[in-house]
Amino acid sequence: QTTPSTVKYAGLDYYLANVEAAAKRTKVPVVMHLDHGNSFELAMQAYRTGYTSIMIDGSHESFEDNIVVSKAVADACHPGKVPVEAELGKVGGKEDDLDGGDDNPYTDPQEAKEFVERTGVDSLAVGIGTAHGVYKGEPKLDLDRLSEIRKVVDIPLVLHGGSSNKDEEIAKAVKIGISKINISSDIKVAFYDKCREVLNAHPEYREPLEIYPEPIKACREVIAHKVNLFDSADKVKYYYE
Repeated sequence: QTTPSTVKYAGLDYYLANVEAAAKRTKVPVVMHLDHGNSFELAMQAYRTGYTSIMIDGSHESFEDNIVVSKAVADACHPGKVPVEAELGKVGGKEDDLDGGDDNPYTDPQEAKEFVERTGVDSLAVGIGTAHGVYKGEPKLDLDRLSEIRKVVDIPLVLHGGSSNKDEEIAKAVKIGISKINISSDIKVAFYDKCREVLNAHPEYREPLEIYPEPIKACREVIAHKVNLFDSADKVKYYYE
C-alpha cells in the first residue's frame, strides 16, 4: 500500500509496476492498495492506474462531507470491482504526511452504522485508541467500543496504527471483529535498527547485498509474529484449496 506522501515521491505507476512484477513471483493473492487517499481525485488516479483496492479518508471532514466523498469513491470504483475502505473517527499520531491530531476522537457506533448504510463502502477503519507511527505513551484499545461497532456494522472493520499495541489487545480485537490491521512502524523499526547494527559492526560495508540480508530477516520475524497474532496463518492456504 502507498500513502499520498509515497505517491508524491515516486508516482502511482512506478509502485504498481514494482508490485505487479513481484506478484508474478508468488502464489499468494496480492492487492495494491491506496492508503489514506486524501481526495476524490487521488482515489480516481489510483483506480485508473490499476490499483486493486482504494481507501478514501474523509475523517478530517465533517460527518456529512465524509459521507459524500466516501460514497462518490465507492460508486466510482464498484463498477470495476475495486473495493473501497473509508474511515470514521480519527487515528491519532503522525507518520509520513498523515496527521491524526492529538485529540484522537473515537468512532461512534451509531454514526458508523449510518455511515456504512449511506456510503456503501466495503470496509471501515475505526478509531478505538490507536495512532500512526511510534507511540509517545502506552496505547490502550477501547475494545468495548469495538464490540458495540461490530454489533451494528456488518462489513469488515480495519485497525490503523497497529504497531506497538499489546499483543493480547490485538488478539482480542481480531476475535471481536477486526479483519484488517495496518502495520508499518514495527516493521520499519526492525529493519532500520538491524541496518544500524550491521553498519556499526561493519563500517566497510557498501553493497546492499552485504547490508540488507539481516534487516530483511528481522522484518520477516516481525511479520511472521504479526501474521500468527492476527490469526491469519492459514488464510492463504484456504484461499487456494
